[in-house]
Amino acid sequence: MIYNLGKGKDENFILAEDYFNKDNFRKYESIMCLGNGYLGLRNTNEEDYVSQVRGLYISGCFNRFHETEVTELPNCPDVIGMKIWLNEKEFDLTQFTILNYERTLNIRSGLATRIVEIKSKSQERFILKFKKFVSMDNLHLICQKVEILPLDDDVDFKLCTGIDGQVTNSSVQHFSEGDKRLFNDKIMQSCFKTTESKIDFVLNSSVKFNTEDYFSQIQMDRRKIFMNFKKKIKKGDTLIFEKFSTIHTSRDKENENLLLEDFKKKSKEELNEIIKYDFEELFLKSEDCFLKNIWNKSDIKIKSINSFDQFAVRFSIYHLHIMTPAHDSRMSIAAKGLSGEGYKGHVFWDTEIFCLPYFIYEHPEIARKLLEYRFNSLISARKKASSGGYLGAQYPWESAWIDDGEVTPVWGAADIITGKSTKIWSGFIEIHVTSDVVYAIEQYFKIARDLDFMKRYGYEIIFETALFWTSRLEYNENLDLYEINDVMGPDEYKEHVNNNAFTNQMAYYNMSLALKYFYKLKSNDEDTFKILENSINISSIAEKIEKIINKIYLQRPNKNLIIPQDDTYLNLKSIDLTPFKNQKHVGEIFKFYNLKQVNEIQVSKQADIMMMLYLLEDEFDYETIKANYDYYEPRTLHDSSLSLSTHCILAKKMNHMELAYELFHKSIKIDLGENMQSSNDGIHAASIGGIWRATILGFCGIKNIDEILEIDPRLPNEWDMIEFNLVFRGNSMNLLITKNTIAIVLYENKEVKIKIKDEIYTVNDEMKFKY
Repeated sequence: MIYNLGKGKDENFILAEDYFNKDNFRKYESIMCLGNGYLGLRNTNEEDYVSQVRGLYISGCFNRFHETEVTELPNCPDVIGMKIWLNEKEFDLTQFTILNYERTLNIRSGLATRIVEIKSKSQERFILKFKKFVSMDNLHLICQKVEILPLDDDVDFKLCTGIDGQVTNSSVQHFSEGDKRLFNDKIMQSCFKTTESKIDFVLNSSVKFNTEDYFSQIQMDRRKIFMNFKKKIKKGDTLIFEKFSTIHTSRDKENENLLLEDFKKKSKEELNEIIKYDFEELFLKSEDCFLKNIWNKSDIKIKSINSFDQFAVRFSIYHLHIMTPAHDSRMSIAAKGLSGEGYKGHVFWDTEIFCLPYFIYEHPEIARKLLEYRFNSLISARKKASSGGYLGAQYPWESAWIDDGEVTPVWGAADIITGKSTKIWSGFIEIHVTSDVVYAIEQYFKIARDLDFMKRYGYEIIFETALFWTSRLEYNENLDLYEINDVMGPDEYKEHVNNNAFTNQMAYYNMSLALKYFYKLKSNDEDTFKILENSINISSIAEKIEKIINKIYLQRPNKNLIIPQDDTYLNLKSIDLTPFKNQKHVGEIFKFYNLKQVNEIQVSKQADIMMMLYLLEDEFDYETIKANYDYYEPRTLHDSSLSLSTHCILAKKMNHMELAYELFHKSIKIDLGENMQSSNDGIHAASIGGIWRATILGFCGIKNIDEILEIDPRLPNEWDMIEFNLVFRGNSMNLLITKNTIAIVLYENKEVKIKIKDEIYTVNDEMKFKY
């Protein structure tokens, strides 16, 4: 991978590949994917190869293939595939000599390009240029442009392209076929319906050439509609053709009340208007949206001896936007975004803990939408709690439809000892996601100060989840304490443990927050109090909390200041983890141990205690944090993409700057590193969010303390300067941080309190500080 091709305005915005390798297809399809939050498109080649995986996903449009399987995001019919023949020879790079090859993604504009110069066995040379983008201006639009230049002789050109409904999710077909037809010799339309959820999909495609001197013919096949084109291209002439495709569904808000025939007609007429423009005109509209809505607001500029850092942070911002359904609060960010089939398009705690901080500080209006999803899906959370015999709302470990309930698969990878499929316990016992959602709500409220959100949505979630915890806690008569037994914390290498420190502490946090807001609303907001009292009886919830809140089992530091991860972790056997700490691929330990054996070793998959110390750092002193970091970091394999950014932030807090920077780079390389299989099933949304989080909340030390914005920077030795914008309590500002200075400019000239070191300052326009 190459990161330094960009020049001028595109400097540190270009991701490139300079040689053709089929083994790398799936990695590049993911990390170079295109999207706009409504749809995600894997960046596959236009021509077919067995090893590539085409993917087009529409946010929030789930389907269940069979009652024995869980809901997943269907892979939609393909619109970008093309078969091209040059003198009866089908274009396939494995069948030509490649003279030059360059493939790029411009994350500043969302433009994907591929330029190849090839030579046939008969020594004829051709240059082919491919461009495509997913529009940020029109969420339903995908545009392609192809240029073909014969260098040595005239060429007989043929093209076959259209809408291909034969694609699947790993051989699972989620669609039944509907009508297909050609309109006015220029617009192909094909309709499909998901088999179980009954969502109608309408796809339209049209191809136009830079000449009218060509032959065309419509063809149809099972689940396919396509056009065949023929044209003689003279030596030295460039043939240009453009393809425009749209996709609409009956789940789209604008189509909810329309009959299928009506939105078929509407979408066809829309494409008829689109094709009046050319590729470049439509691209400029999309690029303008990228600039206005993303880069002009949220770009981060880093002056570093390593330009890779600058690109990586922008890569994070690009993916955070193209995978986020900012248009619709009935859906949220999937663990793989919209870049692949991994995790079936499901939503995890990744969204609230790893991705949401970016939107809270940069685009609070989008952060609100993502949290509204959790309010809309309270129906699922209540269903989940009730199914376990509990009260209130318990969020599913994996979420899809807002009313779906738990959608975590039950069976997973093979057990190397027993040869059986391993049971996935996360959906049964990994319950901390419930309080993770509440933590995110409180962070949003503290930073955005959105009281309207809290009144409409936030308070109800906080009280309903607190009610769940009151019923989930178990009283231990011998200890005279309430425990949480048989759980899995963030460390998924420890199943069926009692009193996981993170889970218990976050449950306590959730319940304490509910109690705080109960008394605050009772004394200061009588109207909201009455509404909540009438709807969910918050007095009864508060009464339940008060009876147990001071008797919740919380793991405490031992004489060495080590907090037990759970009741048994510190008593487990220790082994030499060096081979696994230095592993090239995650999960190497499972080549030698099965999950039951790993359960009996002091080894962690990812940050667990460290996550608790990061999220609730004000509850613990520096010495405790340091002692636990020194103990648990050597035992943590970082076999989850969620882990490294948290350890990076805590390393910075302890001024271990070389280690922090090393962990930062390891986090970046989860998707952008040399492992060409790491992103096959899609990018890692939590890691993507973690890059921004480590940069701004970590190295720049941005933190909210009640009404005050704290800035405690320690930049890596490799960085001289970082500049970025953020929004704090409705105030937009620019910050420029160097090794020893902080400059702040407020855009609205509102008053903001800033804490730097131990001093608190009031800023109302601009100020510069030394630290």
